[in-house]
This record gives sequence, structure tokens and C-alpha cells, in this order.
Amino acid sequence: MKGANVASFDMVILGGGTAAVAAATQADEMGATVALVNSGLPLGGTCVNVGCVPSKALLHAAEVLHQARHHGIPGLALDVTELDFARIVQGEQDLVKALRHQKYEAVLPELANVTVIDGRGRFLGPREVAVNNQVLSAGKVIIATGSTANIPPIPGIADVEYLTHIEALALKELPERLLTIGGGPLGVEFAQMFARFGSQVTLLQRADSIVPAAERELTRRLTEVLTDEGITIETDVRVESVRQAGNRKVVTYRTDAGRAELDVDAILLAAGKTPNTQHLGLTEAGVQVDRHQAIVVDAHLETSQPGIFAIGDVSNRPVRENPTAGREGTLAAENALAGTTHAIDYDHVPTTVFTDPQLASVGVTETEQLRSTGTADCRTLTFDNVPKAVITRRTEGLINMVIDPTTNRILGIHVLAPNASEIIAEAMILVRDGHTIDEVITTAPMYPTLSEAIKIVALSFTRDVTKLCCSF
Repeated sequence: MKGANVASFDMVILGGGTAAVAAATQADEMGATVALVNSGLPLGGTCVNVGCVPSKALLHAAEVLHQARHHGIPGLALDVTELDFARIVQGEQDLVKALRHQKYEAVLPELANVTVIDGRGRFLGPREVAVNNQVLSAGKVIIATGSTANIPPIPGIADVEYLTHIEALALKELPERLLTIGGGPLGVEFAQMFARFGSQVTLLQRADSIVPAAERELTRRLTEVLTDEGITIETDVRVESVRQAGNRKVVTYRTDAGRAELDVDAILLAAGKTPNTQHLGLTEAGVQVDRHQAIVVDAHLETSQPGIFAIGDVSNRPVRENPTAGREGTLAAENALAGTTHAIDYDHVPTTVFTDPQLASVGVTETEQLRSTGTADCRTLTFDNVPKAVITRRTEGLINMVIDPTTNRILGIHVLAPNASEIIAEAMILVRDGHTIDEVITTAPMYPTLSEAIKIVALSFTRDVTKLCCSF
């Protein structure tokens, strides 16, 4: 890059999201000089700008609305007289702006050794990155450029106006009829959210489950809950075409029952994400990608090129963005600068789908354990056996526990319940540290709480829990 200025740093970080800022913070604490290069989304990346923060804010608003209308408490009538969707969205965006400033824009200037550069970085070689009209030279590089929503190759999709999660979170007018193409966390969360605000929602899922990776008994129950709320769900679907018809979109799809057409106002694409690796010059850097365009890394987050690391959902590590992105950033910076070999045990990182009830999981499912070892034992408990759920009239949930039948060691816990994301924190420790159901049975959890479900399902391996008294 002739005529460009050259600036030297100990580390260059490409990206400005959670993982990137965590890496920069760790490197700064270690006294390393850092150039953080960001383009596209503002500082904070997906999570704070167009991911976790805004989506959970809208999900919470929709949940408050739903509970006001369906709390089930005798003698209590709550009249919802106003639903100003545009104001709800504006409140969500104001929250995003405040948190982005508090957690990112106000944090980075306090890091004495970090220089923030607005621009797109591209490798010229393993130790050089071009950005704007400058060349950055560094001993270590961390790639944290995130991912972008997939646009599935549906005939006609390019000719209609569709939504990704980014546009859906900024809508000021509620669609009357919304189609979600794809399930998974994003698809089901947005489907329920818009349905509770008042949209007529249809969800088309290519797989045979709305959350294919989750425990099947729980996803079947979640499907029932969503269907009871008025969402039309079709699985094993192949979308054949999309076309514009005036202000409407017409979608043609096929199921086992045959071909069908659907007329909607808006289409939300929830067909996964593609890592942002296309314009990085990875060939010049000697960095390998897999068939999904994700950067291949080892257990220590280092790429095929020594000294270059990749973190967050640009890499081929399991997608656990909520819990792991920041931790990956911290460990990658330390591994790069200090030569350590820290790693994350992804098998014991929990996941959550933030529907209501939430679907949270840690460890293996019964199917996975049987496939791996040929032996497993499993119990599934309904929440009408959990006193707090009965008290709050939220008994629709399930809890599933998988154990090794020879040792009684807990291998997996899967929860469908209000605030399951909180319950799964205890489950994570039990699974990670190899606790047994016998150890759980001897505990005395707070009564009444939903987290008691963990002890009750452990007891169900050895006794009839429908005959328990309140103190057990």
C-alpha cells in the first residue's frame, strides 16, 4: 500500500462488539498498545445495538402486556387501554443508545493504551492491516468482526422488501400479518413478541422442530404454548418462492400436505447468520475458513496463522454469543500476549431461548447421550409439581434431567419455565462439576421458588414426587 502511513501496535483488533472490547480491555490491562478497528455497526456490535439488548427490551414489553391480559388471578382485572407500538420501539432504541454509551463509548476512551479507528480493516499480510489510508503493523491480531443475517436463496426474495432482525427491531408500525421464515431462538422469540403486540404471525420452519438443537419434549411443549397464543407454526417446510402483490407479499411453500400460499404484510428472515469474513483479506494473512466461511480456530482461539486469533461468531466455535463472547475476548488477548493456553469448555455453557416461558439448557440431551455412549436415564417433570409455579399460575413448563444410570451423575438439565435463564445458572454448576442426583437431593433450596424444580426432578428418579409435601 504505497504512500500509506505505518503505525505500529502490539495488537490490532478487528471489530467493535462485546468480544472485541473485552479483548481490548484485557490487552490494555496487560500494558499492550492496541488499535481497535471498527466499521458497520456502532461500538457494541450486535448485542447492544441490534441483538440482545433491544430484542429483550421488546420481549419484556410484550410479556408485560400478555401477563396483564392473562395473569389468571381471580378478582383482578387489568385493563390495557393503550398500546403505542411506536413509543415502545422508541423506548427500546433510547435504552440501546444509553447502554451503548455507558458500556462502550464511555469505556474505551478510559483505556490509555487503546486507539479506536473508524474504518474497515483488511490484511496485507499476517502482521499488517490496511485501514483507510494507513497500515497498522502488529505482533498479534484478533479478528472479532461478527456475522450478518443469512438471506436464504428463495426465488424472488431479492425483489421484495424483507426484514432481518435489524429492521424488525426498528419498525414503528406493527405489521398486521407477519411471516417468520426460520425458527431457532431468533425466529421463535420474534414470532411470540409480534404476536403478543397484535400481529397475526405464521412461522415456517425447514426442520422438524422449532428449536432443533433443544430437547424435543420441551420444544414440543413450547410449540403448543406458542400455538395456543395464536401463532401458526409449520415445520418440515420448503419455501418455494416469494413475490410482491401490491403492498402484500405472497409466499408459496410446500409441506407434506402439499403446496400452499400465504399473503402477508411483512417477512422476517430468521435463517441463521454468516460470519463476516468476506472482505478481510484472509488469504493474504494465511487464515483458514471452513465451508460456512467461519474462521477455523483451535481450543485456544488461535487461527491457522500463528499470532492471529478469532473470537465471537466470526469463528467456528459453538455459537454461544450471550455467555461467551466477552470471555473469549479476554482469553484470546491473554493467550496472544502472554502465551497462555486458556480455553472455554463449551459443553458446559448454557443456552437460552428468551420466549415466555423461556427455554434454557446445559449439558447433553438424552438423545445426544444415547448416541454418544449408548446409555442414559432421563426424567421429565411438569411444573404443576413445583409449588411456586402453582402459586403464580405458571404451570405450563417442563424440566428434564439426564443422568448416567451407573453413577447418578447429572449430564444435562433442560428447563422450559418463566425465568429459566436464571434457573439454568444453578444447573450449569451441577453439570460442570459432575454432581449427582444424590447430592442434589440432600440440598435445601429456598421455598417457594421455581429453582426448586431441580431438586424435585432429581427426587423423581427415586420416588413419586406427586406425593411430596411442601417441605421435602
